[in-house]
Amino acid sequence: MQIAILLYDRFTALDAIGPYEILSRLSGAEVVFAAEQPGPVRADTGMLAVTADAALADLPHPGIVLVPGGPGQEGRMADGPVHEWLRKADAASSWTTSVCTGSLILAAAGLLDGRRAASHWLALDRLRAPGARPAGERVVIDGKYVTAAGVSAGIDMALGLSGRIAGTPAAQAIQLMIEYDPRPPLTAGSPYTAPPDLVTSLRMRSRHPG
Repeated sequence: MQIAILLYDRFTALDAIGPYEILSRLSGAEVVFAAEQPGPVRADTGMLAVTADAALADLPHPGIVLVPGGPGQEGRMADGPVHEWLRKADAASSWTTSVCTGSLILAAAGLLDGRRAASHWLALDRLRAPGARPAGERVVIDGKYVTAAGVSAGIDMALGLSGRIAGTPAAQAIQLMIEYDPRPPLTAGSPYTAPPDLVTSLRMRSRHPG
């Protein structure tokens, strides 16, 4: 089973690497990082690069497509090579997935029309314009489309998907091997549990960057 993880300049690292750590452990999995051109691709901090071993054109029919989010998503909203590849890959994929604002790219490519989808809480409402139905949930499954909320939610998405592909015992084994037993020391991981003033501050900052 070939799993294609899209890379583009200024993607968020955990959006891609979190699911990679899980999906790569599935029996028979072949995970390929792909970009418009092979080579190193910088994450949003500029401090980390992940190597794209393949060009998008080299992966016409992956079994699973995964689109991470990140600030660089803004440059992937207009129709072009990424959207063209996504539409072709999606036509044959068993699962088309995203993490964080990667769902905005899927929606802009026309793949989430009328479908429920998750995204980062600061970007959730932006799913409406390209025709998706925003859902404020950590992971949303609508047919073969599996979308996750912000960043760390990609781990949950990949574990759930692993269970659907390989069965619950296999997914449990992966969860135990990576010792995924989150017990955060804070309760600010969601806009529903974080202090309201913090939520307001981040909303204002997102509207007025810099």
